[in-house]
Amino acid sequence: MSFLKRVLSTVVGIFVFLGLCFFGLIIIGALFGGSSEEVVQVKPNSVLNLKLDFPIQDYAGKTIYKEYPFLNEDDKNGLFNLVDAIKYAKTDDKIKGISIENNFIMAGITQTKTLRDALLDFKDSGKFIVAYADIYTQKDYYLSSVADTVYINPVGMMEFKGLYTERLYFKDFQEKSGIKMEVVRHGKYKSAVEPFLENEMSDNNREQISVYLNGLWSEIKKEVSEARNIPVEQLGVIADSLLARTPTLAVKSNLVDKIAYHDEYVNGLKAAVGITSNKKLNYVSVEDYAQYAAPKVKSNSSKNKIAVIYAEGDIMYGEGENGVVGHITMNKSIKKARDDERVKAIVLRVNSPGGSALASELIWREIELTKKVKPVIVSMGDLAASGGYYIATNADKVIAEATTITGSIGVFGTLPNFKNLADNMGINAEQVVTNTNAVTYSIFEPLNENQHKYIKEGVIDVYSLFTRRVAEGRNLTPEQVEEIAQGRVWTGNDALERGLVDELGGLDLALKYAAEAADIEQYRIREYPVFEKNLDEMLETFGLAKAKEQILAEELGEENYKLIKEVKRLSQKKGVQLLFPFSTEIK
Repeated sequence: MSFLKRVLSTVVGIFVFLGLCFFGLIIIGALFGGSSEEVVQVKPNSVLNLKLDFPIQDYAGKTIYKEYPFLNEDDKNGLFNLVDAIKYAKTDDKIKGISIENNFIMAGITQTKTLRDALLDFKDSGKFIVAYADIYTQKDYYLSSVADTVYINPVGMMEFKGLYTERLYFKDFQEKSGIKMEVVRHGKYKSAVEPFLENEMSDNNREQISVYLNGLWSEIKKEVSEARNIPVEQLGVIADSLLARTPTLAVKSNLVDKIAYHDEYVNGLKAAVGITSNKKLNYVSVEDYAQYAAPKVKSNSSKNKIAVIYAEGDIMYGEGENGVVGHITMNKSIKKARDDERVKAIVLRVNSPGGSALASELIWREIELTKKVKPVIVSMGDLAASGGYYIATNADKVIAEATTITGSIGVFGTLPNFKNLADNMGINAEQVVTNTNAVTYSIFEPLNENQHKYIKEGVIDVYSLFTRRVAEGRNLTPEQVEEIAQGRVWTGNDALERGLVDELGGLDLALKYAAEAADIEQYRIREYPVFEKNLDEMLETFGLAKAKEQILAEELGEENYKLIKEVKRLSQKKGVQLLFPFSTEIK
């Protein structure tokens, strides 16, 4: 009886708690629900403040809570929202210029280039761009080098030294710790798993990393050279000798124009907009301005639409979320755009290092079906590698940036193995089987010859399919694909030379080709995916509660909870049942 009382009191408590959460959310919605609709005020003689001290994604994402629409999220701080804001500021009489300040920009090189290109376009308006920093990182300076005047704090610092990357190797660590990764791979350049196999970098890996790092650095030097009127060769000397490491050296090297404190910089901005130093400067943050500009940028009334579908993050089998490319969410978005008669073409924006081979193939198939109905153009961001390139290769046209990292046409599999650790701790695993290969793999046993053979066959099968997809999608022979595959990584420039992409450019160019392929001039953009959340996910996201089942399991204990679930299950059965007579768990 006491057990039933505890169950009843727990269930009542849960419903009371959920009820309080419900009414609490209603109150929160009433108080804050309309805030997203507030109009950002932009005053005359304003300066657009490009302070990019937040993580930048290509797509900020749109999340819908069906039960509580007041919690819906539609942020406007994605990369292309910021680009749209800069474009709109070019013709906005209220914006007199742009200030780039103290960023420590959290964006990839290609994302930074996209923003930089938008700023170069803004300069055609004749409005000013100025930049200030206490510390310039290399990416910060790459962005700020477009400015008419570049300032630095008198005791500031500057990085201009070239690019590098560092890899950790774990072979000895695995032997000492007893935790090992079993690796099966195909492709001599497929270096993602190399740290588990070696103690130092292979020549092949060093070669490919050196090639793409030098490719990126060459692009950065070329653009800084054009902006600052410094020969590319001289920029190499400045980097090698660290001739910009202090404010004085940075000015002497012509990378920086003025040394000043921030208050002096602000007074310079005031003079530029035509107000005295004792007046307040009207700043508007780029995030607020993107919210303000969004409805104006997309104000045309055309019924035609181009869908921009963002594949951003690791590719995984399943639903997916913001920053994770799940095949279910992606395919739902592609199908929705394909079935919408108002959507005349699709641009797939890929910014992904790849992931699940199965999920990549399922997305590839959905693109294959869609190509038969309407044009599909791919725009590549910072990364479109491995599975990211797999889903891109099937498009009608593939556009990459010069700084895009792409290719990596190779396959690998990794399996954690704790055999040595278990031995060291006195743990022994024993298996009972019905067939020779019933044990696919155990983390407590080394990979045997048969298991390795079957896994290797699967890896080779996927690699063969991958290279075939590339050959068919890019009109290359198998021999041509094999020459540029083997898991090797390329920059956009190198990929163009080898036929992996069609042209260099950004999302704007992809949209242009999509409109041409669909034979439309005016169109609106419809962004996907839209992420849907249910009540349980919402409560967990806000930290207000756990899922009902999770609470019951914790309160009652796992075994008691399973017993209650079984009683409930049986009580719901009606009529004659052809039912397995007991519950069992088969592994």
